[in-house]
Amino acid sequence: MSIYKQKKLVLASSSPRRQELIRSLQLPYEIRVSDVNEDTEPGLTPQEIVEQLSSRKAGAVFESYKVEPSAAAEAIIIGSDTIVVLDDAVLGKPKDKQDAFRMLKSLQGRGHRVFSGVACIDFATGKTLVSHQVTFVYMKPLTDEQIERYIDTGEPMDKAGSYAIQGLGATIVERIEGDYFNVVGLPLSLLSDLLGDLGVAVI
Repeated sequence: MSIYKQKKLVLASSSPRRQELIRSLQLPYEIRVSDVNEDTEPGLTPQEIVEQLSSRKAGAVFESYKVEPSAAAEAIIIGSDTIVVLDDAVLGKPKDKQDAFRMLKSLQGRGHRVFSGVACIDFATGKTLVSHQVTFVYMKPLTDEQIERYIDTGEPMDKAGSYAIQGLGATIVERIEGDYFNVVGLPLSLLSDLLGDLGVAVI
């Protein structure tokens, strides 16, 4: 007899990219957006940042379900956060086009790291698992004109590091080392391991 249970996944994210990835697991799921403050205290490592924010997002949805516990009796709540790190600088979402240009200019022709955190909370037991994944990404050398054309598409404006590897940003990435889905925003291999530890079989 299988030790695994059928539980609903609850993704605490408004990201269309993460929603598409959670859908690919072919498990029952729903979306419940967590509107949390994403500021962190100075001095944290990149892995501490993504793990803290992932936990904060999942925790907010966990708390919201307490007022309607029957809706989440057999639910695993999933929070995730992604940042781009160049040397020791964290590159978040650009404030405007000039900020996007600054980020893309600094990334071109160089390697950087993408960190994604994942937090999973079993609503029934409160058991929480948190981890992270790192992928190395290498950008092509770009001209200023190429950077400006990419920014003009609008794609960089809501992305950490000002690019989307699953979109036109794929054309400016030379290669990666590690999990592609980690760069998209939800490392599925890591997530499946955490879900397995909580009694949910992906395959």
